Order: sequence, then C-alpha cells, then structure tokens
Amino acid sequence: MKAAVLYAPGDLRVEEVPVPVIGAGEVLVRVMAAGICGSDIGRVMVTGTYSFPTIPGHEFAGQVAAVGEGVTHLAPGDKVAVAPLMPCGKCEWCQAGKFSLCDTYDFMGSRSDGAFAEYLKAPAQNVLKVPDSVSYEEAATIEPAAIILHGIHKLNLALGDAVAVVGCGALGYFALQFAKLSGAQPLIAIDVDDDKLALARAVGADICINPAKEDAVAAVRAATSGRGVAVALECAGSAPGRDLSILVTAKQGKVMLYGTAYGDVTFAEKAFARMVREELEVVGSWNSYSLPFPGKEWFDIIALLAKGRLKIGPLITHRAGLEEAPAIFKALKSRSFGPYHKILFTPQG
Repeated sequence: MKAAVLYAPGDLRVEEVPVPVIGAGEVLVRVMAAGICGSDIGRVMVTGTYSFPTIPGHEFAGQVAAVGEGVTHLAPGDKVAVAPLMPCGKCEWCQAGKFSLCDTYDFMGSRSDGAFAEYLKAPAQNVLKVPDSVSYEEAATIEPAAIILHGIHKLNLALGDAVAVVGCGALGYFALQFAKLSGAQPLIAIDVDDDKLALARAVGADICINPAKEDAVAAVRAATSGRGVAVALECAGSAPGRDLSILVTAKQGKVMLYGTAYGDVTFAEKAFARMVREELEVVGSWNSYSLPFPGKEWFDIIALLAKGRLKIGPLITHRAGLEEAPAIFKALKSRSFGPYHKILFTPQG
C-alpha cells in the first residue's frame, strides 16, 4: 500500500509498504479521509514521532476492510471513525474511565502507525460505526471535535452564559458550535485572522473581534455590560491567546485551556493578577476520552452529525493525495501554504 512514512523530523517519504496484518480483536480499516492536525505539523517537521519509521496521522475515517477473530460488532464495508488512543486498560486511570490520563497508552500516528496511508489496523474497541448519512470527510473530524466537547463537558455551560472563543482554527471552530448549542449568549469569537472570523460568523458567533485591529478586552466588556465573559475557551495555544482569555473573563469566571504549549509558559503580570485577585478558575483539558470507551464525546458527536446539527463543510478547504504530503508539510512549516482551515488527505485517490 501507499503511505507517507516519517524517518526523521522533516523527512517524510511517500512509499510502498506492506498492508498491516490484523490479529484477533483487530480491524483493518481502509482509510478514506485523514486530516492534518496542528500537532501533526510540529510532529512531522520538528519533534518527530516516538520511534522511526512511523506513519503519522490520527484524525481519520474509513471503511472496514477486514475483521479479526472475535470481532462481532463490525463487518467489511461498514463506514467507521477510529479513536487513535490505545489505553492500557489496567492502570488506575483506565480503571476509573479517565483514559486520556493512562500511564502507558499507545497512540496512532505518533507511537504506532497512523492514517496517512491506504490502510491502518486498529483495536476493534477503537472503531465506531457511523451512519451512512455522515460522510467520510465529516467522520474524519470527529476526533478534533471530541477534544473540544471533552472540555465543554467539564464546564456545565448554562443557557445565557457569555462565552469567548480565543483562536478560531479547527478547535475553535468546534468550540464555537458547541458553545452555541449550549446556549451561549453572546458568543464572541476572537482571532487575528479575518478569514477565521468569517468562518466563526458562519457558525453562529454573535460578535467577532480582531485584536490586531481593536482593543479586544474593551470590546468584550462593551458586549457584556462591563462584566466580561462567564467562560473563555482558549484554543490558540499561544501566550497572547492565554493572556487574552484571562483578561476577557469575568470575576470568578472560568478559563478552559485547550491549546498546546511548545515551550515554557509565562503570563503577563496583568493576566496573572486577574487570575488571583478575581478568583478565576483555570481548567485544563486534554484529549477526548471517557466512559464508555472511547467516550461519551464520540457518541454524542456521531449523533449530532447524523442529525445535521454540526456544520463541517466550511471547515474543509483543501483535499490532497498522499503523494502531496511531503510538499504540503514543508509549506505548512514555512507558512507558505496560503490560507486554509482543514486539509484532508484522500488516500484512495
């Protein structure tokens, strides 16, 4: 089969490799759509995977090609989404149903081979059927959507809460939709990219703010009768985004941190003072897994997609064959790719 194989940071090669051989309790998935996550750019171009060679890619959907002995809930031809986390199932965190915190987890696309390939093998428990009405492209976005919903479940958003989403890339796109479904009012989108703000407006943002063009804190205060938001969802993964999330939050409000840091994290003095003096609750959220495995988040999103309550189409701006992967990652690393929201590989052509 054809696959994009990482041999070292920045050394991604498209080549022919053997189709995975499945055993008992495993499923062979024919990959139909695989998205590039923001973390994939750093993984492929900077840090590398945990061993080499490895096939990256963890946001994907496909069709069951074959099932191993003992697999009864799936059959060849089924349309499926696949959860990439493979927890040990034995540690105290797994026993408590907190699989994201597993002490010795495996993970498709970084620790084991992932989805930038024509086929992938996965444990049967990780493979979820999706309705025929849900497209492969839509199903390939369940993983990033579940990351956001995992955090939303921690917050108990109330109808009428003012919510700000800081950073309106793919994660922010889903944060806006889930906040809207939860009854956020007003729903405020904050980003320095006007294209991303246009996308935010298309999925229900009431107010869009570009901090490069206006005082974002003042604009949020004006929109919330001077209070600030009850909840800020930080999806930017940057120091300015973290500080701004804190600064726009009301007294005793909540700040949800999703964005990944790639170095030491410091807070602006003003932001730290607000966190302490105004008793903000800062909450971290990691990954997307809970009981029943792979998580309520996954099953909720499949149901929402089946009912047409999540908009996916506007997020997907580019589709490419696997042979384009090395050039695309180089362009993404150098920031020469041009405007985009979500890029999908279509391994089957």
